[in-house]
Amino acid sequence: MNRFFTTKHLILSLTIGAPCLSVAQTGLRPDTVAQREGPTISLGEVIITENRLQLPFTKQNRNIQVIDRQQIEEMPGHSLNELLSYVAGVDLRQRGPFGTQADVSIDGGSFEQALILVNGVKVLDAQTAHNSLNLPIPTDAIERIEILRGPAARVYGINSLTGAINIVTRKSERSDFTVNAYAGSGLKKDTANNDALFNGRGIQVGGTMAGRLGQHTVYGGHDSGNGYRYNTAFRNNKIFYQSEIPTNAKQALSLMGGYVSSNFGANGFYAAPGDRESQEIVQTVLAAISYRAELSERFSISPRVSYRYGYDDYRYFRHDLSRARSQHRGHALNTEINGTLQTTAGEIGVGLEMRNETIRSTNIGDHERDNFGMYAEFKTEKINRILLNAGAYINYNTDYGWQLFPGIDIGYQIDERWKLVAHTGTGQRIPSFTDLYLDQQPGNVGNPAVVPERAWHAEGGVKYTGQQLIAYTNYFYRNIDNFIDWVRENPDTPYQPLNFSKNRVHGLAASANYRLSDPASIVSWMAGLSYTWLSPSVGTSAQQGLISKYAVESLRHQLVANLTLATGRFSGTATARFNERISYKSYFVSDVRIAYRFSPVTIYLDAQNIFDVTYIEAAAVPMPGRWFNLGLKYGL
Repeated sequence: MNRFFTTKHLILSLTIGAPCLSVAQTGLRPDTVAQREGPTISLGEVIITENRLQLPFTKQNRNIQVIDRQQIEEMPGHSLNELLSYVAGVDLRQRGPFGTQADVSIDGGSFEQALILVNGVKVLDAQTAHNSLNLPIPTDAIERIEILRGPAARVYGINSLTGAINIVTRKSERSDFTVNAYAGSGLKKDTANNDALFNGRGIQVGGTMAGRLGQHTVYGGHDSGNGYRYNTAFRNNKIFYQSEIPTNAKQALSLMGGYVSSNFGANGFYAAPGDRESQEIVQTVLAAISYRAELSERFSISPRVSYRYGYDDYRYFRHDLSRARSQHRGHALNTEINGTLQTTAGEIGVGLEMRNETIRSTNIGDHERDNFGMYAEFKTEKINRILLNAGAYINYNTDYGWQLFPGIDIGYQIDERWKLVAHTGTGQRIPSFTDLYLDQQPGNVGNPAVVPERAWHAEGGVKYTGQQLIAYTNYFYRNIDNFIDWVRENPDTPYQPLNFSKNRVHGLAASANYRLSDPASIVSWMAGLSYTWLSPSVGTSAQQGLISKYAVESLRHQLVANLTLATGRFSGTATARFNERISYKSYFVSDVRIAYRFSPVTIYLDAQNIFDVTYIEAAAVPMPGRWFNLGLKYGL
């Protein structure tokens, strides 16, 4: 079989074109997975990175999508933001390209309702979710991205109201080294700056040292350029470290740490057209230490301590820092302990966590709050053809008291190819400090009276896995109480958050993936197509005549398609995305990556937005037109 095109590649790469499918849903046996260059993990062995019960993808009943390492190599992009933009059901709204700033939501939710994690560690920003994707992780350091759709309180606790996105970093068992350098331009000139050609460039360097003292990995990344229009220059620096040090055959210590600094022109990001000269500097520090111990054949335990520091410096007038400057410093300390117990009836997972959040801000003030959580789950496969997983999360917040979030999912294996799945669950989103206390008149004003959002979600679907065709369809309904939206009575008054009575969303997702050629053929073709339809409705804003900032920005139709060709040393991937937003016109964007490999070197060319479409994803920020990147990657 061609080394660039395997059965595993069929299952995994097509999930981009069909995001309702994932490795978890293929049902293939490990012996059906062809081998690639280097180590290969069979589908049945890949475990989703949850905190307690560790389930293989093949046994997951939830709607989970996966972007794996091979897909990341083939996508025409160099940032986490760009990777997520290729997944239907995920609404990635970039204010600035090149990884500068983007909001992410799932299945019609707001950008505050999706939880971001790194290796299972929560990195939510209590100041604002605008900075959630400012992570110290170059794309070459990512092993895979796991996207869980639907409320995930039972798995991850608070603020996973519409789902969770978990970035899993690479852990090599052998020493290695990679360098990835690239540069690009839209071939247009900056008429306000001596007709300089708009451009960008970047480099990512990483390596692992493996030996008797465990695995130690370091990645660094730098991206910079003068942008693609006036005041969009950017400079991003990242460094990331992780290690796993075994203490004996059944116990290991894990360390993780990273730092990222992003400095970019923010023309039109938040207050267009007056913010033409604005600038923003965002810095994030992330650290975690955990220990995994198997105390017996049936019982294991894993404590973890993690810390996140966020700094946000927004300069409305970048040339005059004496006015309209906002500085925020946020700290979050999270401690948790998770345990699992094997019983004759099934597997039990339990845990405790405590989180402290603090902010020191020029226009939010100084605030602090604590959150405590307890959770338990039960999983069993003792019922014929059925996998059942049920549990609950009990939460106490010092500002909002006690709340309970149960959930259950079930899968029924009809035969080797057909499977029925169903899930129902609940979730919560605690207001951010920005929601509560922001004082940025005349633009935005917080509201200390808002209370947490609560969601109930139910979905059902059917999956089919064949030799050449993989298909999936599901329907879901989500009901959010106390939905928070920023509104105002007229354009002359500031936006302020309010709790509306309801936010309801009906959704339908369908996908089909087809292998167009014989697996043994010299030239291999694969195609994927997926479609997501959303029908949201908001409780009372329309009746009150209020102008909404976020409620009407949901996608209505989203279509993602991809086509992959591989032959010999050559490979190519073409993607197409169609989005129709309720509050904005539809747009169609196409990207291409062409690569040629002569080991250990790969040369690639990216062409993004090849039809030079004019479109907006967020605020009043037009996205770049046609853009080309040429790159070279060396890996040992």
